[in-house]
Amino acid sequence: MFQSHIGEFAGLGVSVCWTMSALFFEKAGHKIGSLSVNFIRLLFAIVFLGITTFFSRGLFFPTDATAYQWFWLGLSGFIGFFLGDMFLFQSYMVIGSRTAALIMSLAPMLTAVIGWFFLNETLSPKSIIAIVVSVSGIIIAISNRKMKLNIPFKGFLLAFGGSLGQAVGLILSKKGMGHYDPVAATQIRAVFGLVSFSVLITALGRWNKLGQAFTHTSALKSVTVGAFFGPFVGVALGLFAIQHTKTGIASTLMALVPIFIIVPSAIMFKEKIKPQQIIGAIITIGGATMFFL
Repeated sequence: MFQSHIGEFAGLGVSVCWTMSALFFEKAGHKIGSLSVNFIRLLFAIVFLGITTFFSRGLFFPTDATAYQWFWLGLSGFIGFFLGDMFLFQSYMVIGSRTAALIMSLAPMLTAVIGWFFLNETLSPKSIIAIVVSVSGIIIAISNRKMKLNIPFKGFLLAFGGSLGQAVGLILSKKGMGHYDPVAATQIRAVFGLVSFSVLITALGRWNKLGQAFTHTSALKSVTVGAFFGPFVGVALGLFAIQHTKTGIASTLMALVPIFIIVPSAIMFKEKIKPQQIIGAIITIGGATMFFL
């Protein structure tokens, strides 16, 4: 069973890794700001990825990638690591993280639709039902009674941009990667994301603030742990997942972070676990289980 569903298991692994990275990036973001966290996490990830490929492939940098792979993976890094994350973090400022996360739940469906048009991927009725059930569970888990439907249109567009960035990033990654090493492919994406953030930091004149962030020891520790589980292990696992299963299925399993994060977040940030979070988690797990039947 494991071998026949290795892509799906990898997708679940991504959610576990991204749960860890989200907790530690949130912790660091309160201390040094999201822009500094984004830059440092990608810098550390490139080093982690290079060390891994040096021992696994004898290359610290993906010099063996073709121009085709550099183009599509680089474009994926720009859209996914840079634009998608930038829109998402900005949406937190406008509509809050809970509402933004609700809109981000559209990512698996967007990925499935774009994958159908762009990669000619077709999903079975069972897989479509599983995606709908899983996303419904996520929506229930992260919603609350006080959530207003009349959210600012700007906030909706920003969060939707984050969701679309994640979906398009995955599709472009699959198109550019082919059978290329997922870890090296992740490094290419991270390089383009880092270069993009460097241009933004230069335009905003934030290099001094970034330099100060490197002196914040506790924040750097959190970013290091987050970078290990996020853009290093998590994203590499994500690319491995889309190599071995449909992008819509992989995206759904990667979107289980709001479910996995419930208990750790409650412990780390002293938050109460609400009944709808438990109900949503049960529904989502049921939907995710359908992929393995």
